[in-house]
Amino acid sequence: MSLQAHRGALLHFSGDPGDHDDAGSYHHHEDGLLLVEDGRVAAAGSAAELLPALPDGTPIVDHGTDLLLPGLIDTHIHFPQTEVIGSAGRDLLDWLEHYIFAVEARFGDYAYASEVAEVFLDELLRNGTTTALVFCTVHKASVEAFFAAAERRGLRMIAGKVLMDRNCPANLRDTAEDGERETRELIETWHGRGRLAVAITPRFAPTSTPAQLAAAGRLAREYHDTYIHSHLAENLGEIAWVRELFPERRSYLDVYDHYGLLRERAVYAHCIHLDSVDRRRMADCGACAAHAPTSNLYLGSGLFDFAASDEAGLRFGVATDVGGGTSFSMLRTLGEAYKVAQLRGQRLTPLRAFYLATLGNARVLQLQNRIGSFAAGCEADFIAIDWQATPLLARRIAGCRSLSEKLLVLMTLGDERAVRRTYIGGTEAAARAGQDGGTA
Repeated sequence: MSLQAHRGALLHFSGDPGDHDDAGSYHHHEDGLLLVEDGRVAAAGSAAELLPALPDGTPIVDHGTDLLLPGLIDTHIHFPQTEVIGSAGRDLLDWLEHYIFAVEARFGDYAYASEVAEVFLDELLRNGTTTALVFCTVHKASVEAFFAAAERRGLRMIAGKVLMDRNCPANLRDTAEDGERETRELIETWHGRGRLAVAITPRFAPTSTPAQLAAAGRLAREYHDTYIHSHLAENLGEIAWVRELFPERRSYLDVYDHYGLLRERAVYAHCIHLDSVDRRRMADCGACAAHAPTSNLYLGSGLFDFAASDEAGLRFGVATDVGGGTSFSMLRTLGEAYKVAQLRGQRLTPLRAFYLATLGNARVLQLQNRIGSFAAGCEADFIAIDWQATPLLARRIAGCRSLSEKLLVLMTLGDERAVRRTYIGGTEAAARAGQDGGTA
């Protein structure tokens, strides 16, 4: 029998709670039941309602008071930068020059890229992240190694080869022609294979010539169901550089727009220093922003504007941006996003934060019918959160009077230690050290 039940507290979303925690946007059961069949969600709801209808002999995994959540989703992260997380830099461009380019040069070696991919995926799963939009390096081998590792684990991952044909070290430089050819080969081999997808990935406008950006635009038109993944308006020095390189364009965003790189499934990391025209243009064409708070704070890049994005209708998600970001933990990332909103004089409620990390990020990736919630038919990627993972967390949770309070404490004090188990397609893929599963 392939049907299995998981009992515990349950939380998932059907909409954006917004600033006022719309009660119709989420589903919470203190004693819930998640039914998984053939790797997909069969049903989710109150244990009292679902238990009586369970077929005799259905195995039940009892998670006690643990919170069952859809697997967390990361909308922008660099797998090669696992090797340099926590490296200092005066700002973005200095950090790239002194740390990032040096380590990325090693990823032409398939064996080395494979080794780091395994470490990277282990870290994602330990932290409860089950899907990510991933930067590789300029080397085709780095993407092949990453996809091979993800495929072995049955993960839903999106990744792409960096396109970079100027303003970078010679050993990390491709050409417009080679970049287009190799990206095309990756698309033909990997896009739609199992749970994998390819992103067309110019690093950012300054490291691609107009010819390379035009080639990326051709690929985006030809392969309309691929993703586009790049950086935008992260740092004031970067923006000034773009203005020098593309003086004919109205803005940084307009560079990408001119070359056909704004459409649905286009995800741009950061989007801090945008004006209202650019935000509306992104919203109108379906492009999305990935807010990376730990990276923005660590590199001193600036503060994302939640209110202006909402006003423009710009859809955004949250992202760790390892290795500019300083943690693989989406819980810690949500805590930092809360602080960014505070510094802006804005509000990010805990319920909205967890929406962003699950269904919200799934919507950014246009995967909301597959992942991000416990809606029937969704892929059964989910995690079990331990409210008592540390003594301090347990003490604070015991004093909370509402779900919102508990979630705020979780995203303030929680990290990978709070993720007791991670499931992929209903099968346990990671467990905190010392944990033994149980059935009833």
